[in-house]
Amino acid sequence: MGKFITVLGGLISIILGVWGLITWWYSFVILLKGCAPLILVLGGFAAFFAGVSEIKDCAQAKKEEAKNKEEAKNKEEKK
Repeated sequence: MGKFITVLGGLISIILGVWGLITWWYSFVILLKGCAPLILVLGGFAAFFAGVSEIKDCAQAKKEEAKNKEEAKNKEEKK
C-alpha cells in the first residue's frame, strides 16, 4: 500500500510542478538567471580542484613507478 501512496504522491508533485512552471514562468526564468553565475563558479571550483588532484595523483604514480623500476633493477644486480 505504501508504494502506491508514493507513486500517487509523485504524480501529484509532477502535476503541481508543471502547473507552477506554467503559472510562474517569468519568476522561474529570473531565478535561473540569478543562479547561473553561482552554479558556474561552484562548478568551476569543482573542476579546478578535480584537475589539481588528478595532476598530483599522476605525478605520484610516476614517482612510484620510477621507484619500482629502480628496486627491480637493484634486485637483478644482487642476483
